[in-house]
Amino acid sequence: MGSPPAQRSCAPAGAGEGPEVQRLLDLARVHLGMDIGWVSHFTEDRQRISALSGDGASMHVGVGDAPPLQESFCVRVLAGNLPPVVPDARRDPRTRDLAVTARLGIGSYVGAPLHDAAGAVMGMLCCLSRGPGPHLGLDAARYLGLVADLVSDHLTSPTALQRRAEAEARREVQRVLDDGDVRILFQPVLRLADRRLVAHEALARFGSPSFPRPDLAFAAATRVGLGVPLELLAARAALEQLHRVPEGTALNVNLSAEALQDPEVQGVLLHHAARATATGRRVVAEITEHTQVTDYPALVAAVARVRAGGVRIAVDDAGAGYASFRHVLQLRPDTIKIDTSLVRGVDVDPVRQALTRSLVRFAADVGAGLVAEGVEHAGESQVLERLGVAMVQGFLYARPGPLPVPGAAGSAVARERTVVLPAPDAVRPPVQHRSPRPR
Repeated sequence: MGSPPAQRSCAPAGAGEGPEVQRLLDLARVHLGMDIGWVSHFTEDRQRISALSGDGASMHVGVGDAPPLQESFCVRVLAGNLPPVVPDARRDPRTRDLAVTARLGIGSYVGAPLHDAAGAVMGMLCCLSRGPGPHLGLDAARYLGLVADLVSDHLTSPTALQRRAEAEARREVQRVLDDGDVRILFQPVLRLADRRLVAHEALARFGSPSFPRPDLAFAAATRVGLGVPLELLAARAALEQLHRVPEGTALNVNLSAEALQDPEVQGVLLHHAARATATGRRVVAEITEHTQVTDYPALVAAVARVRAGGVRIAVDDAGAGYASFRHVLQLRPDTIKIDTSLVRGVDVDPVRQALTRSLVRFAADVGAGLVAEGVEHAGESQVLERLGVAMVQGFLYARPGPLPVPGAAGSAVARERTVVLPAPDAVRPPVQHRSPRPR
């Protein structure tokens, strides 16, 4: 059979390559008198069809299909075991017995490689017909090669690369949505005065290797218009475990301002809030600042709607930027969460202490609870307590993890609803500006 050349780039495939490529593909197919034409991108063992011209259904081909590369005419052309033009595939001894010939009903074929900016093969431009093509010869191969060069230029342009990256992101986010590929971890929130558990924050994790961090998944979903569905998937998965949090505590779910305004998201929150109230639990919507608010009156109305149904409101990441403080002013939250960037090193930084002290006074004046996020050192905890911060969460107390099965031995925090702090740090290093951990 032979093997394809060793040098091959694994370019991301798009679900459509833009009007320029489509025009070139249509032109090539019509000029050669073929039934269909396609642009495909190679992965390690597949060729994904990203643009199609002609009646693909007649040959069982569609955009997004990813047949095995080793079964294709393309891999044989690249390996030198098949010429770029096959005028009669059913009579040619090199192709007549191939499974792909029968499966697609290939009567004739012309193919030319596509190259990336470094010159590596990244895919193929192919034209096929159901019947033989006695008119096809070397001129057809040269012509399709010239068109393939033009297509390659378009495919390697910055606009095309961005388009394919977004198409790949959309495809991967949609796969996560279709498969429900999310798991939820929970991080405890503790009351400093008595180290008692008061809430769990639900944190989403996704199985896709494209999204090793959850913020990458949510950012990609927002870019391709699937941000709210992905947030809804995570919120549903978290709230389905509401019955497992201890009675008298809260379950916090992170939502963007856009998601909170979505009627379906509101319905899910209100449904579970009613369940929570009946069992002495609470549902808290933590509003993040990761998407811009363009209509505060609409957001305020959404907050009022869910709050009337028993959902409590927290503003996340206070101190991280202007948006979070505007959320506080507009939404009048029940809880304000101090961002990790302000908490880190608060025990050795007078400026952070001064800002924290002002937030403590502000929260007390407006009747809101105050939670410090990202606490990792005992010294930070002690200073926060001295400054009057009521609640904390962070690796010092517990890392995110699954909730214990009811009735089974679980973590000390979940089982006893209290935590014993480790001894204070013997020596604290100078304050460093660490990147916040992904949520």
